[in-house]
Amino acid sequence: MRCPYCRSSDSRVVESRDADDGNAVRRRRECGRCRKRFTTYEHVTSAPLYVRKRDGAVEPFDRDKIRRGVATACRQRPVTPEQIEQLVDEVESEIRNRSSTEIASTEVGEAVLRRLRGLDRVAFIRFASVYRRFDDLDQFVREIQAIEKGEKKEHGA
Repeated sequence: MRCPYCRSSDSRVVESRDADDGNAVRRRRECGRCRKRFTTYEHVTSAPLYVRKRDGAVEPFDRDKIRRGVATACRQRPVTPEQIEQLVDEVESEIRNRSSTEIASTEVGEAVLRRLRGLDRVAFIRFASVYRRFDDLDQFVREIQAIEKGEKKEHGA
């Protein structure tokens, strides 16, 4: 680390502590040449994540976009903002834990749907209708029947 005063690269760490709620490390350093002290911060930098859209376009991952879509699907449903935030956190964590820095938008949508299904069935249908582009009533009926069939399997009926 170069000293901001004399530009020497000879410095030593005098003190280290967590900063930014544990998301960074604050280090006090002392220059070996001019003896002045300065502070540095270390932050973890995650690799950028990109989403490949259906049309082939690639855009940066935007967790707020997921939050808005889920919040819209959950409007006037018994789902708290904290539950929505947790769902978004889980989806982002799942996506970031993959080895690739690019993911298909369909995989993001399916990750959201898996979690919404257990959270609120009406919100699930709302989100699925937009995400899967339902264009007639039969698609809604089939999706509802699939939910009911899944519940019967879970309850042993």
